[in-house]
Amino acid sequence: MKLIQTRVPEAEYELLRRRARAEGKTMQEWIRGAIRSRLLPDEVDPADPLFAGFPLVRGKGPKVNVAERHDEFLYGPLG
Repeated sequence: MKLIQTRVPEAEYELLRRRARAEGKTMQEWIRGAIRSRLLPDEVDPADPLFAGFPLVRGKGPKVNVAERHDEFLYGPLG
């Protein structure tokens, strides 16, 4: 882990201290979480068939093992 030092205005420090305490976290934990959420946003791509392609099988027909062939059903033929 790397150490980062920075200066913040007193008002921001107090806001940070209060927020961390209210959430039951240390200031370090709260800052790491804020950095992580800013740099690695947790977003879903609405165009990804995994989230938009249900149901995978429509109607009746031969049974296929969806568990084994899920990539092919979601993203097309492999290879």
